Amino acid sequence: MKPRPQKPRHRTPRRPATSEAPINENEGSPTDDPSEDTERGPTRRCIVTREHAKPDTMLRFVLSPDRVLVFDAAARLPGRGMWLSARRDVLETARTRGVFSRAARSQVQAPPDLLESVLGTLSRRKVETLGLLRRSGQVVSGFAKAREWIVAGRAAAVVQAGDGSADERSRLLSGARSLPVVEVATATELGAVFGRDHVVHVAVLPGALAQRLLSDNERFLGLSGRAVPIRASLAPDQGEQAGT
Repeated sequence: MKPRPQKPRHRTPRRPATSEAPINENEGSPTDDPSEDTERGPTRRCIVTREHAKPDTMLRFVLSPDRVLVFDAAARLPGRGMWLSARRDVLETARTRGVFSRAARSQVQAPPDLLESVLGTLSRRKVETLGLLRRSGQVVSGFAKAREWIVAGRAAAVVQAGDGSADERSRLLSGARSLPVVEVATATELGAVFGRDHVVHVAVLPGALAQRLLSDNERFLGLSGRAVPIRASLAPDQGEQAGT
């Protein structure tokens, strides 16, 4: 007997890998209730993409007592949080498609300038954190001092004014290209933190405040649509005292 011809096998083509989780177009359906998520454990779930991530990389929103949507930058306000991945498209999807209302199980009016408001809050927090770092002696300003910390391996990150020289930035980071860079809008704004007319270059010691600064910067970059640097561990060296 002749063998029967075998039917060709059809394989489902693989989806191309992407660096960002897709947006869930069916968000809020009865089988995928965003309100079922809790705020326990080491990660939180985005109410748009359903992806899990560490809280300090995400955006938390709550409703005020008068039902106004509030961005909780420090993730400390009372109430059940609504978490979003720190991406511009995710925030716009939540704002325009009623995702906040479904998550809150009540009508929520997201303002049209929500993106600009969140970016402004994160920008102000970066400056405020720099002030705390200065008062605790965990930063130095100026090219020479910042470069000294970088060469000695003491710096966990550098902060630079957006209107500073690109060539100077390149020289400052020579041999330390992997250091995270936090950008502040202008040298005048950065200088105000240090009581000077202008400051362009700052180096930051490892520690909790450096973690906070980088967390806010990562979220700011994500919402701005810019590349987010990989953050290394910023735990202080054993035995090192802040400000030394």
